[in-house]
Order: sequence, then structure tokens, then C-alpha cells
Amino acid sequence: MGRLAGTDRFSGLLRIGFAGVIWGTIPLFVRMLDASPFVVVFWRVVFGAAAVLIYLLVRRRMKELARLGRRSVLSLLAVGALLAANWVLFFGAFYLTRVAVVELLAYVGPVFVAALGPLTAKEPYDRRIVPPLTLALGGTALIIGLGELSLEGSRSYLGAGMAFATALCYCGLMLTGKRLLASIPAPVIAFGEYVFAALLLLPAVFLLPGPSSAKEWGALATLGVVHTTFAILIFFSGLRLVRADHAAVFTYAEPVTGVMFAAIFLSEPLGWATAVGGAAVIAAGVLVARMSPSTGMEAPGVAAAGDSPVLGE
Repeated sequence: MGRLAGTDRFSGLLRIGFAGVIWGTIPLFVRMLDASPFVVVFWRVVFGAAAVLIYLLVRRRMKELARLGRRSVLSLLAVGALLAANWVLFFGAFYLTRVAVVELLAYVGPVFVAALGPLTAKEPYDRRIVPPLTLALGGTALIIGLGELSLEGSRSYLGAGMAFATALCYCGLMLTGKRLLASIPAPVIAFGEYVFAALLLLPAVFLLPGPSSAKEWGALATLGVVHTTFAILIFFSGLRLVRADHAAVFTYAEPVTGVMFAAIFLSEPLGWATAVGGAAVIAAGVLVARMSPSTGMEAPGVAAAGDSPVLGE
């Protein structure tokens, strides 16, 4: 039984890391777009909701939507609003301040998850998570470049504030998602939050400029189907198997791979600090993966043997 639990936990961490690698390619597609962050996020969640809907129809699981109670619907509405705010703030911050500032402040989010996760999930605090979390955050700072973190002017400070707000939204999404997974299937959560986020952002489509070329529509479709639906379902399936604070460390795969992909495809420089920072983040992941499950510390609601290995059915 202990070996099975350890295998499930390792599988969960791998899924979260894989989702992070997928999200690391987001900047490649964002660079193809010339539209308001509100419009970009709207179409991202619309394409995402359409992909989840097709999955539910093909798998004949639409009845799971009908089973949602009023409390669950209200929870998904709140998560949808938080998701819309998170992505609009994140994309919008890039227009106002340096990318390095946005990335580093946004990735304070996992620190909040590690600090607040045990309180909200009523789990024992795991002190073992402090060293790898510190390694991951420090490595991310090296990757981004501490020398590029200066702020100049009110626009930069506004952008930094938006990036920090993104970290808070991330924390709320992570902890709320962990709680909802105990009673709602991952595809249903994804569909509900995408639909509600789209409804909240709908006015932006009529007021702000949107995509105008086949290239932009293709980028948006990829962001919606691959980065929003496929990746989040894999992420949720992993989150069901591990503690939220342990999962948070593996989300640092996103900035590491993001820098690597930018170097390969966008010809952005890759120096020694990036290599050292990447090694630190990888070391943090190894430390978490090697942690032995402790009695009373693993996340409740771990998937049973008959659960789907991919989407957490």
C-alpha cells in the first residue's frame, strides 16, 4: 500500500511538471498576438471551454454537469472570476514593466501556497518543503536576472503591482482547485471556470481590438486547447495525488522551460546564471520527488486504483 501511494505521488509530481513544461511555451504564442489582454484571455478560455465540452460529449459525461449543486456552481463562478483576473493581470503586466519583474513577482505565488496550503487544507505543515521551495525561487531569480529588476516610473510600479496580484490569484486558484477536486471531476471544474471567465470577459470583445489574422487565431486556438485545456487537466490529475505545497515546487518548471524555449526559438541570450538557476530549480524538484510520504501528510482524496491515469475521472 505504501509503495502504491509513493508511485501515485511520483506520478502526480511528473504530471504537474509536464504541465509546467507545456505552459513554458506560452510566451512563444503570446508573441504572435497583437490584441488587448482582455480579448486574448477571452478567446483563450472560449477555445478551452470548447475543447473540454467536446471531451465531455465524446466521453458521454455531460450528466456530470447536471449533477452540480448550487454551492458547486457558485464555487466555479468564483474560480472563473479568479482565473480571468489572474490571466488579465499577468498578460497586462508585461505591457507596463519588465518581463523579469513580472515573472519573479508572479512566481512568489508558490511560496504563498506553501505557507497557506496546510492551513486551508487542514494538513500538517511539512517543514521539508522549505529548502526546495527556497531553491526553486532563488533559481528562478537567477534565471530571470536580478540585474533587470529595477523599476522606473509609475507604469512600472503599476505593472509590478499587477504581477504581485497575479501571485495572489495563483495561490487562490491552486488552493481552491485542490479543495474542489475532492468532489468535482477535473474536466467539470475546467469547463465551469472557463465558461464563467468567458462570460465575465465578453464585453471586452465588443469594446477592444482583437485578433485579425490566421496566425493570431491559430495562436489563440493553441493557447486555448493545448495550454488551457490539455495542460490544466493533466495538472489537475496530478494535483489530486499530492499536497498543494509539494505541487507548487514543480510549477517552477514553467519559468525554467520558458527561458529555454525563448533561447531556442526567440534567440534570447542564455548565460551562466540561467544554467545555475535552472539547475537549482531541477534540484528542488528532485528533493521533493525523493521525499518519502509521511503518515498524515499526504493529500486527502488520493485517486483510487480505478481512477483515470490522465484526467482524474
